[in-house]
Amino acid sequence: MYRIVSVATLATLISVSSQGMAKESNTQWVDPFIGTGGDGHTFPGAVVPFGMVQLSPDTDNPMRGVSPQPEIYKRCAGYHYDDTTIVGFSHTHFSGTGHSDLGDLLVMPISGEVKTDPGTAENPDAGYRSRFSHDQEWAEAGYYGVELQDYNIKAELTASPRVGMHQYTFKNGGEGHVLFDLTSAIYNFENKVIWSDIRKINDTTLVAYRATNGWARNRQMYFAIEFSQPIDSYRFINEDNMRYRCMGCLGKEKHSTIENKAVKMTAGKAVKFVASFDNVESKPLQIKVALSAVSRSNALENLTAEIPHWDFNKVRKAASAQWASYLDKVDVEGTRSEKRQFYTALYHALQAPSLYQDVNGQYRGVDGEIHDGKDFEHYTLYSLWDTYRALHPLLTYIDPDRVSGMIQSMLVHYQQSYEKMLPIWSFHAHETWTMIGYHAVSVIADAYLKGIRDYDVDLAVEAIINTANNPVYDAIPEYKKYGYVPMDVLPESVSITLEYAYDDFAIARMFEAMGKSEQAKHYYARAMSYKNVFDPQSGFMRGRDSQGRWDPEFNAFKAKYMGPFTEGNAMQYSFYVPQDVAGLIELMGGDEAFTQRLDELFDTPLSHDMIKEHEDIAGLIGNYAHGNEPSHHIAYLYNYAGKPWKTQERIRQIMDTLSSDKPDGLAGNDDVGQMSAWYIFSAMGFYPVAPGDLAYAIGAPQTPKVTLKLANGKRFTTTAVGLSDTNKYIQSVTLNGKALQRSYLTHEDIMAGGELKYVMSDKPNKQWGKTVTARPPSLSEYK
Repeated sequence: MYRIVSVATLATLISVSSQGMAKESNTQWVDPFIGTGGDGHTFPGAVVPFGMVQLSPDTDNPMRGVSPQPEIYKRCAGYHYDDTTIVGFSHTHFSGTGHSDLGDLLVMPISGEVKTDPGTAENPDAGYRSRFSHDQEWAEAGYYGVELQDYNIKAELTASPRVGMHQYTFKNGGEGHVLFDLTSAIYNFENKVIWSDIRKINDTTLVAYRATNGWARNRQMYFAIEFSQPIDSYRFINEDNMRYRCMGCLGKEKHSTIENKAVKMTAGKAVKFVASFDNVESKPLQIKVALSAVSRSNALENLTAEIPHWDFNKVRKAASAQWASYLDKVDVEGTRSEKRQFYTALYHALQAPSLYQDVNGQYRGVDGEIHDGKDFEHYTLYSLWDTYRALHPLLTYIDPDRVSGMIQSMLVHYQQSYEKMLPIWSFHAHETWTMIGYHAVSVIADAYLKGIRDYDVDLAVEAIINTANNPVYDAIPEYKKYGYVPMDVLPESVSITLEYAYDDFAIARMFEAMGKSEQAKHYYARAMSYKNVFDPQSGFMRGRDSQGRWDPEFNAFKAKYMGPFTEGNAMQYSFYVPQDVAGLIELMGGDEAFTQRLDELFDTPLSHDMIKEHEDIAGLIGNYAHGNEPSHHIAYLYNYAGKPWKTQERIRQIMDTLSSDKPDGLAGNDDVGQMSAWYIFSAMGFYPVAPGDLAYAIGAPQTPKVTLKLANGKRFTTTAVGLSDTNKYIQSVTLNGKALQRSYLTHEDIMAGGELKYVMSDKPNKQWGKTVTARPPSLSEYK
C-alpha cells in the first residue's frame, strides 16, 4: 500500500529538496494565472501537490442567486481574471471544472470600518470586498499575494497539505480586523449552508464547522484557526437570528430555553465572526487554518502537526520544495512560452486527486462514516469522465506509488458505496453521479497492466465486475440486453453506449493479462457494442430506441441538451471508438473515406445555434472542440488510417491557435488537469488514445527536448531535431538509434528508457506510418 508520509519524514524530504535547489528549479516556469481567464476555470492560489487545502482568492462568489447563471459558470473556481474585486480568501477550490462547489471558510482582512456584507462588484464600497489590480498581484507554485487596495493591506497565502497560512501586512497601522464569513461559498445560493458554528477557545484559537448542500449534499468540513497574536476584541454575528423573531415581540429574540451568554460561540445558518487587533503595525498578522472532514479535534491536530511554528517564509519554501520535487522530474528545452505552458500544465495536473485524510489516518467515507486509513493515503476528487483519458495515464509515470493509493481510495469508495459502485464523479465523501461511463475501470486496468498493483487486486476485480454490471446505474441492464442504451430509456444514450464499450475493452485487457480468458472474451464482445449505434445510412453514430428505430430528429451538428450525446454532437462522438479505430474505419468506408470524415470535422464550421445549449463546448476548430474531452483523441486518429502526417498538421494547428501562456491560454475547462495532461503528452509527441492498450499514438513534438525521469531510475527523452515554426512534420523517427517505422510507442518503450528522436521537416513524409502494420493497435488485435 502507499503509506502515509509522517510529518517528520515530510520535513526531511523538504529539507533534502531545499538543499538540492541550488540549481534553479523548474518551479520558476509555473504561472498559476494561466487558465484563470477565458473558460479555463483554474485558480491562482496556494496549494501543494495533491493537497487537501487550496487557499485562493474568490473574486465574486454569487450570493443567493444575485448573479445570472452564466456568471456563476464563469467563476467555477471562485476566481476569474476579468474581475477587479476580491471578496476574500477561502480554503477549498476545484481546478478547471465545469461545475462548482467548495469555497470553504472565507477569510477577509479589513482596516477601518467593518462591513459584514460582501457588497457587489458593481458597488464594492457597499460591502467588505476590496478592489485589486493585477499589477499588484503575484503567484507562484505554493504562494499567492495581492494588494487589497481599499484597505492598503498586503495579503499573502501559502499552504501545507492540510493547512493554509495567511500573512496580512496592514500598511495603515493602528487597528486591524479579520472577518470569517461562513455563509460564503462558491456557487452560493439560498439555503446552501445547512448548519455552521464558530467557537472561541482562547485568545488566539478558534474552531468552526460548516455543512453545505451544494453539488455535494450535506458536505461537512471542520476548521481549526490560530492567530499569531491575541485577539483584542471580537464579535459574533448571527444573521440567522432574524429568522426566529416572532410577531409582536418588538424585535426581541425568542429562545426555547435560557441562553448562556458567557459561552463564546454561535451557531446557525448565517454565521460570521470578526476578530479585531489594536495594533497591527509592528509586524504582519498571521493566521493558520487547518481542515478536517472528521472533527474539530482532528483539525487542531492537523494544524499543530503540519505547521507548529510562525515562520511564513519557511512554509512558503517548503511548498515550493514540494513542487520542485515533482516538476524537476521532467526537464524541458524550448522557448520561454513553451516552458511556461509545459510546467504550468504539469503544475495543474498534479493538484488532484487530492488528499482527503487527517494526519492520524482518519477520513470521512462516501457512506458518511468515519474510517481509519492508516495503511494508505486516502484521496478524493475523481472527475473520471475527464481524467481517465490522459491525466491518470500521466500519473503512472510521474508518481506510480501514489497511483496505488488513488486506486485503493477508489476501492474503499466501492466498499462504502451503498450501490456497490466505483466512483463516477466524486469529491469530499460524496458521489455526484455527474457525467457518464464507469471510467474508474479504465484507470485501474491501465495501472494494473503497467505493473502498478500495490492494492487489493482481488477486490479490484470484484469492484470492476459489480460496477460494470450494476443494475441501478445508467441503464446498464438495457445496455446488456440490447447491446446499446436505448434513447427512450435514458438521455445521452449514444455517448453512454460508446463509453461503456471503451470501458469494457479496458476490463477485457486487464482480465486477459490476469489469465481470465473467458471473462476477457465476454468483455471484448461487449466492447464491440459501438457498432450497434452506428447508422450505415447516415454514416454517423445515432440514437435508437428500444424497438431498434433510429432517432427521427437526428442532426449530426446539433448538440442538444439531454439529447443522444453528452456535451457534444454526432460529428464529434462518431469518432469515439478509441478501442477499435480500425473497426470504425471499416464502418466508415476505409482509409480514404475515414480521412475525409476527419478533415470534414476540422474544416466544417459549427454555428453557435447548434451548441448554445452547452456551455462546455469550446475551443472550436470547425466541429472539433478542444475545450471538451470527447474531442481530445481525435487529432491522433489519422495515424490509424495511415496518414500520421495529417495528425502532425492538426496537433500544430491546435497548439498554435488554442494554447498560450496567457490567462486565457486554455481553450476550455482544464477539468482537473485533463486539458493540461493532453498538452504534456502532445508536447512530447505522443498521446494515449485508448488507455489500457499500452500504446501511444505518435503526433508531433512541440518542444525541442523533454526528459522524463522515471521511477525505475531510467530516463526517457524525446528530441525534435530541426523543430521550428515551419518544420512541423516528422521526416523520420528513431528509438535508441534504430529506425522506428510504426506510428506509435508502447509503455515498454518508455519504461526501458532511452531516446526517441524525431527529425522534423517543412514537408510531410507521407510514407512513414502508412502501412497497416505500422499503425497503432486496435481491438481486433487483442481478441
